[in-house]
Amino acid sequence: MKAIIVEDEIPAREELEYLIEAHSGIEVTDCFEDGLDVLKFLQEQETDAIFLDINIPSLDGMLLASNISKFAKKPYIIFTTAYEQHAAQAFEFEAFDYILKPYDEKRIAAMLKKLEFTYKRDQSETNNQEIKDSEKQQVNKTVTNKGSYDRINLRKNDKIIVTDVNDIYYASASEKVTLVYTRHEEYTMPMSITEFHARLPQDLFLRCHRSYSVNLSKIREIVPWFNQTYLLRLKDLDAEVPVSRSKVKSFRQIMQL
Repeated sequence: MKAIIVEDEIPAREELEYLIEAHSGIEVTDCFEDGLDVLKFLQEQETDAIFLDINIPSLDGMLLASNISKFAKKPYIIFTTAYEQHAAQAFEFEAFDYILKPYDEKRIAAMLKKLEFTYKRDQSETNNQEIKDSEKQQVNKTVTNKGSYDRINLRKNDKIIVTDVNDIYYASASEKVTLVYTRHEEYTMPMSITEFHARLPQDLFLRCHRSYSVNLSKIREIVPWFNQTYLLRLKDLDAEVPVSRSKVKSFRQIMQL
């Protein structure tokens, strides 16, 4: 399990990092002082948990949590603060816990034990569901012919639209649903982007970002972006699709860059 610490006071950050190391197997991969830096990081990389101070520069902890709450895959948020008055608002963002400063070592140790247990339980449930989805997909491939595999059912206004998969330009995660774009239409699929991407031909579509799947045949322009990543501009659409840093290597291989 991996975590980041967001804390602009060095002594508090060092103490928290020590307590995490002493009482858990959680790996602290990065530490931040500024809320905007955290948001940029999370747009490109995933983490399992965030230990988040509320009073931080640029983008305070509450605004940062509000942005994180809109992510398709949300990390566990543990607020760390010297003030009790934010507790009610914190749990509106489904915070895992709310820890007051100065830190109580027993309180921290108990929270970390609960966090690791919850993470393992949730991972097990996710893995079981992915196995079931994979098995279901394999069955569907077996009982359908190639012609039907080239089509996919999309939903719009309570209607099911049978669509050629090559008509799909890209898909993006939006909270608990996936938005699917063709040249002229937008569809909403009641499933995660992981599940939707698994239904697509893997030689035609690339999961270029944790929140995006793109039709490689629809790419018109590859634009270099920050941190050696790319933005993809598509044919016929005024849309840009990001390639995350973790997907750059495979993207370059596929596109022979």
